[in-house]
Amino acid sequence: MTDRATTRTGAVGPPGEREPEGREPRRRRASVLALARALLIATGLLTVYYLLPLDGRLTSGASVLLVCGLLLVVVVFWWEVRAIVDSPWPRLKAVEALATTLALFLLLFATAYYLLEHTTPGSFSEPLTKTDSLYFTLTTFTTVGYGDIAARSQGGRVLAMVQMLGGLLLVGVAAKILAGAVQAGLRRQGREPADDFPRGRRAER
Repeated sequence: MTDRATTRTGAVGPPGEREPEGREPRRRRASVLALARALLIATGLLTVYYLLPLDGRLTSGASVLLVCGLLLVVVVFWWEVRAIVDSPWPRLKAVEALATTLALFLLLFATAYYLLEHTTPGSFSEPLTKTDSLYFTLTTFTTVGYGDIAARSQGGRVLAMVQMLGGLLLVGVAAKILAGAVQAGLRRQGREPADDFPRGRRAER
């Protein structure tokens, strides 16, 4: 009888360990909304990158804008960390934070590469379009390095090195900070680390 009741209700374990009624649908809705927001953020930033007129040159003023852009990435990241701690779904909020920070970081360097090529033609092994710049940015970030596009000028190589160092910080330090923010948010609410994701059936002993 117990097995049949368990099969009908989907509940496993003592009543005190069962999922509160109504919490599972809310979690699933929150998961869908978090993923949708992350996708919209990345898509929106990518659209701005392609629509933004970038016919100028990488002058000293543009270099200042690059530095300001990197500072903006840091500010957005810290704002997202605080939001994770206060969010009712910290892990899901962390997905949004990662999507926003990563998209800003990559598109910022893609813009810088594009402007550098227009400022100093020949800085790369071939002329860069916006898609080429984004492609080079992604291959540099993922350390794939196909070699079809390479930085030739000193400015291009310095910019690529800055991106490499920033990528290492983003993957290492930033990921650790996000994980800590998630744990802090869960402890703040007295919840288990897996509470943000749908709980599968426990293995029967």
